[in-house]
Amino acid sequence: MQFHEVRFPASLSFGSVGGPERRTDIVTLTNGFEERNTPWAHSRRRYDAGLGMRSLDDVEVLIAFFEARYGQMYGFRWKDWSDYRSGTATGDIAFFDQVIAVGDGVTRAYPLVKTYRSGVHTYVRPVTKPVAGTVRVGVEQDELQEGIDYEIDVTTGIVSFSHPPDPEMQILAGFEFDVPVRFDTDRIQTSVASFRAGEVPNVPIVEVRV
Repeated sequence: MQFHEVRFPASLSFGSVGGPERRTDIVTLTNGFEERNTPWAHSRRRYDAGLGMRSLDDVEVLIAFFEARYGQMYGFRWKDWSDYRSGTATGDIAFFDQVIAVGDGVTRAYPLVKTYRSGVHTYVRPVTKPVAGTVRVGVEQDELQEGIDYEIDVTTGIVSFSHPPDPEMQILAGFEFDVPVRFDTDRIQTSVASFRAGEVPNVPIVEVRV
């Protein structure tokens, strides 16, 4: 995987615009009804990092980061300020924020996920880039201790338990996470004069599957 485990400067991603994108194929039938289908099981996020630029110093940091990633060649971590926590946007991280699985008495490793709910419908999003030092894990009502009861791989989002959780026991987790992304361009155009006049470069960012 061509991916660098480095985060785009969070101070520059703050103020950017972006969010989830879906792909839906729609066929309108002769009777006016529609048939809708999607080839994507998971949404894909897009952002514009240029809107986070506030000074020429910011542009210099951006260019250095872009060059170190060789443009679109290497992916990197991105903090989505509108959605980077397992719980509520303003609450503290708690080990019971998300139910990530139910134990079967055999399986030791489970991936982190975040569930989005609206009414009776849900979407389960894989979380592959948790932030080191923020992950908390528990089984049922008991919080576990990292390094003794479990280990977390922050490059994949896999939680590995020292002993398989008992059958029918809920496995819980709380965490902050980044989005795996890459630049969606091999060219960045900047102008000192236009930037001072209030314009910012267009820097498209797109989520990648890892």
